[in-house]
Amino acid sequence: MVEKAKKKTRKILVTGSHGMLGVDLSKVLSRNYDVLGLDISKSDIQCDITDIDKTIKSIVDEKPDLVIHTAAWTDVDGCEKDPDKAKKINEGGTENIALAASKLDIPLIYISTDFVFDGEKKNPYTEEDTPNPLSVYGKTKLVAEQKVVALRKYVILRTGWLYGANGKNFVDTIIDNAKTRNELKVVDDQAGCPTYTKDFAEAIGRLLDRLNWESKTIQEVYHVSNKGAVSWFDYAREIVKLAKLENVKVLPIKSKDLARPAKRPAFSVLDNSKFEKVTNFKMRSWKETLKEYVGREKCRLKT
Repeated sequence: MVEKAKKKTRKILVTGSHGMLGVDLSKVLSRNYDVLGLDISKSDIQCDITDIDKTIKSIVDEKPDLVIHTAAWTDVDGCEKDPDKAKKINEGGTENIALAASKLDIPLIYISTDFVFDGEKKNPYTEEDTPNPLSVYGKTKLVAEQKVVALRKYVILRTGWLYGANGKNFVDTIIDNAKTRNELKVVDDQAGCPTYTKDFAEAIGRLLDRLNWESKTIQEVYHVSNKGAVSWFDYAREIVKLAKLENVKVLPIKSKDLARPAKRPAFSVLDNSKFEKVTNFKMRSWKETLKEYVGREKCRLKT
């Protein structure tokens, strides 16, 4: 009897694979795909994405079926202080990845941000809303989107306020500070939606299940985040409550009182309805995922 040939497992290359999203994404996708990581260190392929020749050669040599580009410089204030570096990584690095995908004629999934919007809207942003970034970070991510759009095969995924177990994030910072301080001052005039990297990674996996890999043109933009809206202040209060640190006072302040280098949008909540309709996958609420995350051993107080 002749055995049926096994179906070839598709190969996905994840840039920024050692980052907060990259780690969770690689774990989730490894269930159904052959996942290869590319990062500046500690990865299958060690590569600086700003090195155009090495980046293109590294990706083309591996011949993946799809690339997911998560690598970026996400330090919003850092980008404001050093715009040349921000452009080099976020714009130039993305262009290099896009060139490699173009050479292979494969889809590129690009991870973008809610910070491409100015925050003037009063209800969640849809994919049809016109971007108008306020910061160097937001501007470089928007330019990177435009470089990706030059491809025939792309999906742009915008998300925001990411947190997860594999990198510096707001949740851990609040918990760490609450261990040593009696009060915390947090802005109450910026609202968004905290998004757990595990949930975002699951969402990307569901989208890949619905993707027509063989299509000659894939040109889509989706907004993907956990559900709901919250200010940084109320978010911090919920973190302190879940971590059982309620003896710590969380005090509201205004953005202008912080005098941070980069301006943030006052409202950057995203509308997931297009993504959910296409994938039939419902994102959880930010409160549900935050409770799960704070309950993890990583975030528990040492007793």
